[in-house]
Amino acid sequence: MCTLCRLAPCAKLRQHPRAPSSPVYLPAHFAETRPDELHRIIRAHPLGMLVTHGAQGVDAEHLPFGFDPHEGPQGVLRAHVARANDLWRRCPSGTPVLVVFRGAEAYVSPNWYPSKHEAHRQVPTWNYQVVHVRGTLTVRDDERSVRAIVARLTRQHEAGEPRPWRMGDSAPEYIDGLLRQIVGIDVAITSIVGKSKLGQNREPRDRLAAADVLDARGHAELAAAMRQAF
Repeated sequence: MCTLCRLAPCAKLRQHPRAPSSPVYLPAHFAETRPDELHRIIRAHPLGMLVTHGAQGVDAEHLPFGFDPHEGPQGVLRAHVARANDLWRRCPSGTPVLVVFRGAEAYVSPNWYPSKHEAHRQVPTWNYQVVHVRGTLTVRDDERSVRAIVARLTRQHEAGEPRPWRMGDSAPEYIDGLLRQIVGIDVAITSIVGKSKLGQNREPRDRLAAADVLDARGHAELAAAMRQAF
């Protein structure tokens, strides 16, 4: 069953073996189970793909999420949408949703593997990290909640600025008008599944050589993850 089949019917596809407890194809050696790494990927790549299923079928929205891992059993995601976006009407509070966070990713050429030049038994691949978060949606359509969500997101994304922007930098009536045009959403997390496909099934020398090439080509985050893989 494909990732979206749990949200909507789809054509029957060829079945592939996977870990029994995972809703996605996830070979054991690619399973990302370290909570710190799962949380890092979400925070480093906060633009999540919110997948929903309603009367019109499967849909997806791309939203920047704030993440609080300490609230609730597994944490909470928060974001906001334009009031003109009918997502918050199509998917009322209590709707089950999927949020996908795509981490570092890049193409890997077999020419980068030392073993390829000895046996010529390697092929191209793609290395990546991804986190699938499932949870229950709650709509926040009150001024206090929306203001709090915007304030949290602003603090998160302005943290690296020399002089972080704050809502107080703008005229109150201007901010109040903008807040009335958005609706907040929470996703109470029920499960987090991570996949780090980083060449764990390769010889260490091949994986590390590929990491060096990726690092030299500007993929430092992926290279670092590959060096730490085991």
